[in-house]
Amino acid sequence: MAVFISVYVLNLSLWHFVGYTRLMDYKIAILAGDGVGNEVMDEALKVLDAVSEKFGLSVEAQKALIGGAAFDAVGDHFPEETKKVCRESDAILFGSVGGPVSELHLDKWKGCEINSILGLRKAFDFNCNYRPIKIFNSLAQYCPLKKELIDKGIDILFIRELVGDIYFGEKKRFEKDGIRVASDLATYDENQIASVTRLAFEAARKRATIKGKGKVSSVDKANVLEVGKLWREVVSEIAKDYSDIELEHILVDNCAMQLIKNPSQFDVILTPNMFGDILSDAAAVLPGSLGVMASASMNSKGFGMFEPPGGSAQDIAGKGIANPMGQILSLAMMLRFSFGLNKEAQAIELAVEKTIDSGIRTGDIGGSSSTTQVGDSVVASL
Repeated sequence: MAVFISVYVLNLSLWHFVGYTRLMDYKIAILAGDGVGNEVMDEALKVLDAVSEKFGLSVEAQKALIGGAAFDAVGDHFPEETKKVCRESDAILFGSVGGPVSELHLDKWKGCEINSILGLRKAFDFNCNYRPIKIFNSLAQYCPLKKELIDKGIDILFIRELVGDIYFGEKKRFEKDGIRVASDLATYDENQIASVTRLAFEAARKRATIKGKGKVSSVDKANVLEVGKLWREVVSEIAKDYSDIELEHILVDNCAMQLIKNPSQFDVILTPNMFGDILSDAAAVLPGSLGVMASASMNSKGFGMFEPPGGSAQDIAGKGIANPMGQILSLAMMLRFSFGLNKEAQAIELAVEKTIDSGIRTGDIGGSSSTTQVGDSVVASL
């Protein structure tokens, strides 16, 4: 039976013959967004075509608008039509949103990231973010750490709670005695903490089959914050169900220091929303470039959104020099996390690593290849 990947752009459809089918169809919402989003997404879709042909996958990929591109079309950063496409899909492959710094005051870009990214998290209750931090051997020279630290091996998985904490708490602006005051309330309930904690221990257990004994490092500020004390209490309670996994509690300031001083000690790092935002971005410098980073945001039902964390990079948009590897590796994460296609995901990851080893790289990781050339090399490696 023939396999087709269907790509919809608004009401238009384009079909590509790609091989032989399995019995299962996979539906993916494609939200390329703004800036370099379309450029790197094009390369990821080429890889999706190639891996589908190689392994006989039947994939339906439907494009929809998000961010500034959606605002231009319908005056809304996250239109109802896009929500519908996402609801009818098995996973979301996301690019990037946001405008040039000099234009953030314009209606098109004002609140764009909040309306788009936080809107997606709220709409689909993405309560957990997965961000792996791993150094490719061929890119070790771009890691800012000393060689002796890199040689110990750095392979970390950040698991960050996404729908609680200070970002979603009550927000106030007021005056007191003629002085402007702002307040953001950090709130967690035990169910929010328990949900993401179980995901962290399950991830550590799966990683332990490859790495050996698993470990969860739970980050908080329990010495001064009530939310930190509750966080530590709930994590400790859940840990009793995972006696095979080591648990350590670590204060956020110490964790920040240890990520630089001795990152190889970490396996899975479990964090509240704000601490995870900061720590995972800090750790993202370790592989040498955000361009080789991938991430996943999942809800409790297993529905996920997969995206590179590099942003829309409007300063290089349209130049053909954006690194597509983060988007391609996000595709690999989607195949593994949403569909359980570990063999297919690993094939993509190995193809990316082979491309890096061959010297076909964009400028951010010491090469001179174009976005398209990198994508073509990954496809050829597959």
